[in-house]
Amino acid sequence: MDTKQSNAWLQKSLFSAFVLLSSAQGLLAQNIEIKQPRYVEGYSKTDSDTSGSTHKKIKHIPIGTGKIYISLGGELRYQYFRYKNPGWGTEPRDNDGFVLTRFLSHTDIHLGKQIRVFAQLQSSLIAGSNSQNSPVDENPLDVHQLFIKLPLIAKMQKQLVFEIGRQELSYGSQRLISIREGPNNRQAFDAFRVVFSQKQVRTDLFYSTYVNAGKKIFDERFFDHSRQLWGYYLTLTPTTSVPNMDLYYLGVKNQAIFIDASGTERRHSTGTRIWKKAGITDYDFEAVYQFGNISRLPIRAWTISLNISSKLKSIPFAPVFGLKTELISGDKRPDDHLLNTFNPLYPRGAYFGLASLIGPYNLYDFHPYIQIGIGRTLTWSADFDFFWRMSRYDGLYAVNGKILSDRVTVGYKHIGNQSGTNLSFHANSLFNLGIEFTWFDSGQFLRQAGMKKDIYLAGITATLKY
Repeated sequence: MDTKQSNAWLQKSLFSAFVLLSSAQGLLAQNIEIKQPRYVEGYSKTDSDTSGSTHKKIKHIPIGTGKIYISLGGELRYQYFRYKNPGWGTEPRDNDGFVLTRFLSHTDIHLGKQIRVFAQLQSSLIAGSNSQNSPVDENPLDVHQLFIKLPLIAKMQKQLVFEIGRQELSYGSQRLISIREGPNNRQAFDAFRVVFSQKQVRTDLFYSTYVNAGKKIFDERFFDHSRQLWGYYLTLTPTTSVPNMDLYYLGVKNQAIFIDASGTERRHSTGTRIWKKAGITDYDFEAVYQFGNISRLPIRAWTISLNISSKLKSIPFAPVFGLKTELISGDKRPDDHLLNTFNPLYPRGAYFGLASLIGPYNLYDFHPYIQIGIGRTLTWSADFDFFWRMSRYDGLYAVNGKILSDRVTVGYKHIGNQSGTNLSFHANSLFNLGIEFTWFDSGQFLRQAGMKKDIYLAGITATLKY
């Protein structure tokens, strides 16, 4: 990148940062609940608020008699990243770093008590990158969400809702279906969905097509059937000491490339998740089995994951100590006419930290972490992740499924170790500022595959929501 280009993106970045911080100054004293996805928020009661808060006023704008109202919201996120040795030394050198900006703006129209129309625009931009920009990083402007919600049954403790249109989908721990909050460009689906909820039971039945991000303004096709996702998701949340449970089935049809197979993939996933939050000890256990075929080659794959943490309230700063571990199948042998590589479908982008260096394919890891609250506004965390390949006959993949290394002849399993630390300032639910540093120490597999250099990453993230 030449000096002229560098100065241009630096000026734009500084301007974006100025706008973000200037806007945040007026919101630090305000607080309102922000949820993900944003369409689950509800502000029907804010019309009785007399505080005069500008932020709360835009959450409930009555039309006519007040039975119809509009709620406005959005987000501006600014990130700066600097890599040393990107791609473990195989990608172009990064001298200046790069800037990511994401703008989200939504309008939520309530037609009476039940009918809703939700619309959201998204603009994701990148400046200063030496690598080829991907749809995950850049999408100039698109209709990110546009759907209508129609009630079929609307009682106090029983609801049946039909939804049609473009929307974000998020299920369970977001290991398989996620809004992809970490990367710059969030993902969405064009979907038909029926949702039934009654007391501690919720069931989702849906069919959808993935929204492939375009390179131009408003160039995403509606209901593009090249990537299809459908499924059933049941969530049980009893109020007793019995743990919460998710039971689900997910099906996909798309074009896929693995080291041992490529072509049209029809894959089915059945899973169980058992979890508990809001206590001294939290846990999240999930097991998934996959079957199907890819170009007539049978698929048999699986994963098991565990996340357990405990908050020690009796000692200063009440630290949270936790441990994550995952076992994710890889292809056992290249000549057995069977694909064992697990497919995480549409997972969180920052699956193993904000650096997003490797994806949840063919590996097992051991991931201890700690989190400490410093006062009411600061949180410090650190984590250490140790990675190995599950199978010697399968390679290394990125989060999006791209093959990072196909050196299956390399006998070593140890991929490497990742250490990270983060300091986050959260004034309230509207403004957050975080600083992160990550070091990935290359293991024997990466070195033998020609990816010999350690990766270092420093990043700053500032987010303003309204």
